[in-house]
Amino acid sequence: MAHPALIEHNKQFPKGVIMLAPGVWSAVGFAASNVHMVEGAESVTIIDTSESTSAAENIRAAFAAHCDKPIGRIIYTHSHRDHISGARVFSQGGDVPIWASATFKSDLIGVDEGMIAPNKALGRRTQAQFGIGLNSEERVSLGCGPGDRPMQGLGAGFIAPTQRVATDQALDLDGVRAELILAPGETEDHMMVWLPEVGVLFGGDNWYHAFPNLYAIRGTAYRDFAAWAATLGQMAALGADVLAPGHTLPVAGKEKVREVLGTTRAAIEHVMQFTSDAMDRGLSMDDIAATITLPEALADKPWLGEFYGKISWSARAFAAGTLGWYDGNPTNLGTLSSKARALHVAALAGGVDALVAAAGLTGDLQWKLEICDHLLSLGHPAEQMKAEALVALAEDEINATARNTYLWEAKRLMAEGTS
Repeated sequence: MAHPALIEHNKQFPKGVIMLAPGVWSAVGFAASNVHMVEGAESVTIIDTSESTSAAENIRAAFAAHCDKPIGRIIYTHSHRDHISGARVFSQGGDVPIWASATFKSDLIGVDEGMIAPNKALGRRTQAQFGIGLNSEERVSLGCGPGDRPMQGLGAGFIAPTQRVATDQALDLDGVRAELILAPGETEDHMMVWLPEVGVLFGGDNWYHAFPNLYAIRGTAYRDFAAWAATLGQMAALGADVLAPGHTLPVAGKEKVREVLGTTRAAIEHVMQFTSDAMDRGLSMDDIAATITLPEALADKPWLGEFYGKISWSARAFAAGTLGWYDGNPTNLGTLSSKARALHVAALAGGVDALVAAAGLTGDLQWKLEICDHLLSLGHPAEQMKAEALVALAEDEINATARNTYLWEAKRLMAEGTS
């Protein structure tokens, strides 16, 4: 059974089309990410295009009930595949201009020639993070969107941008004034769309109703915390009446928009400052991750719940992104293999049987996982025991990506244990 708070968070993506202002709509809950539509004199503009062709088809049909003018242009807020994979559905084979940041770089295009990357590891961890293969009861949420959504044509409808934006610029959306604003944050290539005449801001994934995903456990390069925080300040300064995020429900009201952006910026800056101070004092990364929390003034904000991003992961990412993997403890300049470490632990415990007994007796699930890892390194069949601990952790976890990963990896372990 999922944590009640995670189930409650599903209210952030009810399936439907929401009017943000006259002639401006957002489609929420149809897929992992939101899609937006802006009506012009003779045509409409689509902002982001969803994660799959099947979701895009559903959204296009839902939008047509509100406005059936032809699509004149598409704008990508950034290059994550859940925002760019339905363009072919919206363009319908036509020559539709597609706008994006000049730094736009998608993994749908392919890696650079000669680039070495752990693609199999990334693929496995991506499946685990998003719970690919879990049923709808197990994958209750993605943290940023509904767990149960159409997957046909996942990543299949991408079209490369035709118009690249190198500096902030105005753009006429067929009679609607827009400003394209470069806004690095979750990705370097983020670009906001600001409609000053109606007060609607499309911020991409630089804000959503959850603690920001400063580090994604599927595996990402360092996300620039300082740049993300600065962009949130830039967004707040625009004075938008409505904030339309790339995930979760829109936020309405100038003061509310300013509050959610300001407190999220403060939360990022807190992670940076806390981690920096702790590293300066010589604390280990494990101790920093185990003790970092949000200040009381931020901890009670519902939009900073750890449903998608996680504070402890963020601290680790900031430390590694600023000073690298070495934590300043010379012990860690050397290493033991997993098997060598397991042999030492087993010897201290009194043998492998003593380790098995300890794993069965402890109520600390994290410690149980670590003991199981030692046993597995020694060739002992501890897959079932580790899987049971992962399932137990998942039931008490409000972070959707952690829950999905625990359950996905538990299923993999159980399959390996019976093969």
